[in-house]
Amino acid sequence: QVQLTESGGGLVQAGGSLRLSCAASGSIFSGNVMGWYRQARGKQRELVATMTSGGTTNYADSVKGRFTISRDNAKNTVTLQMNSLKPEDTAVYYCNYARRPAFGMDYWGKGTLVTVSS
Repeated sequence: QVQLTESGGGLVQAGGSLRLSCAASGSIFSGNVMGWYRQARGKQRELVATMTSGGTTNYADSVKGRFTISRDNAKNTVTLQMNSLKPEDTAVYYCNYARRPAFGMDYWGKGTLVTVSS
């Protein structure tokens, strides 16, 4: 079992910045991918950014150049720095953990709300 604890989020004006953090605990395997997904009201959950334990990143086109993902493998934490936020970034952001090579289920945090006002 893996537990994910998220922090950060909140209300910010368009053009502002926020930082999300997620700490994983439990049965953490050295090969893994951690990242962030988001779900806006009435929409499906979508990938925002992920980073493998080896350092490979993947970003949604909509956030490239504005968001930066980083992680500390020793602490099992992943951070999402969000700059130049737009109203369309408003969503519940979920932390995700999965083993790599893939094995078993993905794990999800409870989610943290990010609201960007225009």
